[in-house]
Amino acid sequence: MNTGKVKASHLQRNAFLYIRQSTLKQVMENTESTKRQYALRQQAVALGWPLEKIVVIDCDLGQSGASKERDGFRQLVAEVSLGKAGIVLGLEVSRLARSSTEWHRLLEICALTGTLILDEDGIYDPNDFNDRLLLGLKGTMSEAELHVLKSRLRGGILNKARRGELKSPLPIGFVYDDQGRVILDPDQQVQEAIRIFFQTFRRTGSAFSTVRAFNEKRLKFPKRLHKGFRKGELIWEPLMLSKALQTLHNPRYTGAFFYGRSQVQKTANGAKTTSKLSQENWHALIHDAHEGYISWEEFEENRRQLKENARARGLDRKSSPREGNALLQGIVICGLCGRRMTVRYHTKKQHILPSYLCQREEIEHAQKKPCQVIPGAVIDDAVGELLLEVITPLSLEVTLAVQEELNARAAEVQNQHLKQLERLRYEAELARRRYMRVDPDNRLVASQLESEWNDRLRALTEAQEEYEKQCQSSSALLDEQQRLEILQIATDFPNLWRSKDLPARERKRIARLILEDVTLLKKEQLFVHVRFKGGACKTLTLKPPRCAWQIRKTAPGVVQEIDRLLEYHTHGEIATILNENGFKSGEGKPFSSSIVWKICHNYSLKDRFTRLREAGMLTQEEIATRLDVSPLTVRIWRKNGLLKGHKVNDKNEYLYEPPGENAPQKNKRKNLAKSHLLVSTLACDQGGAV
Repeated sequence: MNTGKVKASHLQRNAFLYIRQSTLKQVMENTESTKRQYALRQQAVALGWPLEKIVVIDCDLGQSGASKERDGFRQLVAEVSLGKAGIVLGLEVSRLARSSTEWHRLLEICALTGTLILDEDGIYDPNDFNDRLLLGLKGTMSEAELHVLKSRLRGGILNKARRGELKSPLPIGFVYDDQGRVILDPDQQVQEAIRIFFQTFRRTGSAFSTVRAFNEKRLKFPKRLHKGFRKGELIWEPLMLSKALQTLHNPRYTGAFFYGRSQVQKTANGAKTTSKLSQENWHALIHDAHEGYISWEEFEENRRQLKENARARGLDRKSSPREGNALLQGIVICGLCGRRMTVRYHTKKQHILPSYLCQREEIEHAQKKPCQVIPGAVIDDAVGELLLEVITPLSLEVTLAVQEELNARAAEVQNQHLKQLERLRYEAELARRRYMRVDPDNRLVASQLESEWNDRLRALTEAQEEYEKQCQSSSALLDEQQRLEILQIATDFPNLWRSKDLPARERKRIARLILEDVTLLKKEQLFVHVRFKGGACKTLTLKPPRCAWQIRKTAPGVVQEIDRLLEYHTHGEIATILNENGFKSGEGKPFSSSIVWKICHNYSLKDRFTRLREAGMLTQEEIATRLDVSPLTVRIWRKNGLLKGHKVNDKNEYLYEPPGENAPQKNKRKNLAKSHLLVSTLACDQGGAV
């Protein structure tokens, strides 16, 4: 060993001994390698470092050299960077790093701080060209060695996977037999729970609804522990949404063997990301490798249903039926842009009504208006009538299928509760036998076993009560009266469809059994293009639903009648005439003078004053000037029939016909005017006719 490279400046700093084994198994079994690494302290002492200045870093024992979680290696690099290390000791380069990036970074730092490197072959100075070249070659060879080892292991794994012989953790419901073959779990309750799970999803069409159905019926889902001191033990717990999705996406339940469904890649910052591969890029896929619970076709259908239900899987999403009363929720397509339309609900006269709107373009491009907004009540009614025409001939078969499904569903749930009850009864009996065999004087053990026995009995009692409730509900569901009612439905399916007791969710599910999608286009008329499951299409043409202002709009006949009456009457008189004849306003209210005025203003009808002026009528001042009398005299003459006036409005204002040859004269009527002056003045003071 060349000791001439060690200088006094190196001895003034600490010597760092880095110790690492790749796995915990190597730490426990390959103890000789660990001893050889610790023995390097003696070489540091021989080079001149006292024991108190030799720092041992061994916190990375059990960590792979390619791992990013090596705290000990980070500590070593930090100490070298601060110039506290005179020499770094390691049995071989692979102990320090398996990555060329980390190895060369350490060499750069050692060169900058003047730190030596020692391995089993000798001492190296990173500032020396030959030593640096040799250290670089050793790092490259170490990385290449790791690559070769991984390639060999990977190749063996892939070969076994292609033959379907690779053993991997099995999902719940499968176990390995003595010959290493995959078989169904011998536990009948486990098999029944998984079959009920897939049947429930097939019925509901949603993972969330499946979880809710399990929880409503208090059904548990099995789980086998894969680690810990209870490894291999079977437990039962409430079904979670994550577990439901994991089960639905697992091809193992079809009896298929698969490998390489995902790919792990490193990002720029060293983190690992996992991405799903398409089925064509899987390393291995062998159908019917063992017995399964569902067919591959059903598995693909489940995946398609989940993709349609997912909110984040693109714009063209067909959501599962939900609780709202919009019949076509999730299957409506905009006839303008081709995107799926969403549902918005509003309240009108204490009724919740749907509207179908296409707002994706509005959201993405900040437009002011949505693509289309169409009230949904009239569309749902029209499509519902179309479905009645299609379903009615098949109503008997539908009813019998519903009855069989109800029977099978109730039997499955009851059978599952019964098996759970049998399991708990066995566990309670087992706990009792354990307690009876213990020495009563050993109170520490006896009390623990007694407590366990009590817990089992308590669980058994709860399961017994739940089973009895389930039996009662099942009998209530399947009694003879219910059977008669179901059979009666077959002859009156339209009443069932229109019944308020039929949940909106079930009505939508019935519609989806027949309809693929519905395209809406709103122009002068409303076009509803219905596409059925078999590919047949039918287009309905409907009148567009009226807007609120159109609903409140005054009938054209009423407007014409008001226009005619304006020739002879004022607004108040017209309102009285319309009410006597039974007319109503657009809002269904009786007419008043103000309503008649608004209609005249909105429809630009000529008022009565304009009509009379166009007919040649004169105002009070004009006729008074022509007759050379006062306006008061004109009013008196009109009241006494000497002048003919026409009422203009409800304020007792008049317009007068032009005087003819027999017009009254001032001198001949002087006494008459005087005789009526007092009466006319009094009438004016009291608000009478002028």
